[in-house]
Amino acid sequence: MTRYALAVDVGGTKMEAALVAEDGLLVDGSRSRQSTGREATLASLDTAVVAIVEHALAVLPSDGELIGAGVGSAGPIDRTAGAIMPVNMPLARGFRLEESVRAAASTVMGSDVPTVLGHDGGALALAESWLGATQGAGASLSIVVSTGVGGGFVANGAYIPGATGNAGHLGQVRREGGLTLEEIASGPASAAWAQKQGWAGATGEDLARDAAAGDPIARAAIERSAREVGEALADAATLVDLDVVAIGGGFSRVSSDYIDLVQQALTGSAAHEYSRRTRVVRSGLGDEGPLIGAAALVLR
Repeated sequence: MTRYALAVDVGGTKMEAALVAEDGLLVDGSRSRQSTGREATLASLDTAVVAIVEHALAVLPSDGELIGAGVGSAGPIDRTAGAIMPVNMPLARGFRLEESVRAAASTVMGSDVPTVLGHDGGALALAESWLGATQGAGASLSIVVSTGVGGGFVANGAYIPGATGNAGHLGQVRREGGLTLEEIASGPASAAWAQKQGWAGATGEDLARDAAAGDPIARAAIERSAREVGEALADAATLVDLDVVAIGGGFSRVSSDYIDLVQQALTGSAAHEYSRRTRVVRSGLGDEGPLIGAAALVLR
């Protein structure tokens, strides 16, 4: 009998769910999404959870065994309470996400479904360690550079949640001028910086297009983001002694050399030989990584 996990990933703009088999493959037809956003409330999130959980579990194979649900969420989170305090959903602070998923899944299955909540960066890191770009690493960090910046640590194949489940919040590390890394290097922040320099575009996609066409301001915004990410990673590598960092997220694909630029900044900024040797690679799992990681919270 094949073992399956229900995987739920909750972010600032959407939540998704899917069934994931014990080999890490998503079950065809099980994936769906609902919108979240800054206007999301406790009630709207609960309704969205029910919709995506019911959709996923409707295609559980008749000979399959559902062993539990894994939930990765934008943070901060409170693993003890099973709750989230998402920065980008202020009206949803305190939402009992773990219990919401457990209740929805248990109702469908007719029996209690064990549920585990983790930070989405940690879930992604676990996925990359299991099936992605950081397999075999003694210590790794996986991050997303997108609308926000976040990450998670894995050591010797085990997810390192920290005291409250929030280890890996790289985006909230303070940088020059008191700004956080996210406020400098994310896609929206980079576009906003470029606009202040006289650039006429609006989005990360616009930056990518214009930089490729030779616009110097768009290119400077991309280089600024990569430099700040690389220097923050140099500090992380010095502190934690990392083998490898995997980078994913939409803005990390803003230029073909973004990962190379981050590597250059890390190597140039790191304080010691052991931290300078940390490798920066592109995420190996694409947009399925967060769901695979959520499932890995119960499958691994």
